[in-house]
Amino acid sequence: MKKRALTTAACGFAALTLTMSGCGASFEGSGSKDAASAEQLAMRTDDPWAFEVSAEPTAKAAGTLHDGVYVGEGKGMEGPITVTLLVDDNHITCLEMTQEGESQSRGGYEAIRDGKYAQMIEAAQGADIDTISGATITTAGVKQAVEDALAKAEQGVEDQSAAQGG
Repeated sequence: MKKRALTTAACGFAALTLTMSGCGASFEGSGSKDAASAEQLAMRTDDPWAFEVSAEPTAKAAGTLHDGVYVGEGKGMEGPITVTLLVDDNHITCLEMTQEGESQSRGGYEAIRDGKYAQMIEAAQGADIDTISGATITTAGVKQAVEDALAKAEQGVEDQSAAQGG
């Protein structure tokens, strides 16, 4: 009788263990099912950073800017953001943008790397650019860097290392 009770208890425990482990992957937030669901959702969801920016090639910046290469700096999420602008006949071209410490796989890092901010600066011919979703602080740092470079361009204070290509 004792052996039968022990066997019944062991079988019950095994059945309970199998039942509990079988349920584990069926609730929200676990298992590969959710990874597949996230991937499927991403395929149906619009990319928040995918938007067209068109610049008018003959557009000019407001105010009077001195021709030259100007470097401005702003504060990003985790470090400085540097923007190098070329001003030619009051037309702004973004030559380079660098960042230190911005988070990868986020809007700001991607927009710097992919040139989205550069396109926006050239389209606006200044610092009046849209904020990128998920990158509010990075966008503010980019605006600050552009404003810094344009303030130098208004005064004609060209960055000598940028003007000499290094």
